[in-house]
Amino acid sequence: MKKLTRCAFRIWSALVLSTAMTLAHAQSLPVEVKVAGNTATARVGLPLVGTLADVTLTFDQVSGLTPSSVGISAQLVSLTDPLLRGRLPSLTQITSTLPLLITVEPPSAGGLSFRRSGRYELHTILLPYSVGSHLRVFKAPLDGKFRDITEEIASGSVRARSRYGGFSQFLVLVDLRATGTVVAEKISYLRTRIARLPASEQPAFTTLLNAAESAIASGNYANAIVAIDSITARATARAGTYIPDVWRSTRDVENHAGELIAGAATLKFSVAYLRDYGQ
Repeated sequence: MKKLTRCAFRIWSALVLSTAMTLAHAQSLPVEVKVAGNTATARVGLPLVGTLADVTLTFDQVSGLTPSSVGISAQLVSLTDPLLRGRLPSLTQITSTLPLLITVEPPSAGGLSFRRSGRYELHTILLPYSVGSHLRVFKAPLDGKFRDITEEIASGSVRARSRYGGFSQFLVLVDLRATGTVVAEKISYLRTRIARLPASEQPAFTTLLNAAESAIASGNYANAIVAIDSITARATARAGTYIPDVWRSTRDVENHAGELIAGAATLKFSVAYLRDYGQ
């Protein structure tokens, strides 16, 4: 078979994916995982199509990282699955061209641990990139509600990136909600995270988050981003000494610093989107 153009490949893949989804409510996919240094890369494929997406997990500081310890799996999901739909925010949609659920659940005895945060990236040519795209990365605990954790949507064809302080399930969705609503949701999430910090650490983070919220309300996005960056800087500086900053597969500790860093990163993305594209 001659090599297909990207457009033709998308059409061909859509037909195969559509056929596959009629055969099963949810279909597990083969995943090939490779590890190099502080990075794990998973190639997700499908017979007759080939590679659907490459998923990359990059860590600040990691130990025990092996292809088996990272625990990556993938499946095609049904666009109309009521249980899955119930886990998504209103006005969000699973993409018909890539209804792909990635699960990262390291086995408890696998020995994986990392400090602070890591970066998740899904790269696919099945989703065309456009400036101001409504594609977003969402994350949820197993059987839990999905929330937007996007740090960047970049070209090539699409590279959907986010930060994490822990794992579970990831979806790329189309998000049609007002950006202001998303910003408010992310501020609320950070307030919840701050409330779980040691009492002595809460006031400084609350002051920074209040400053960001006030700047957003007045349309001063430059000052808002400065305040958000200060949250990241403070979480990084306090990590490990004043704020717990470890995630490990035994799940006996909570990575507060990593969750703050990840929460600030996705809030910054949405504030920049609000600045550049409005609601």
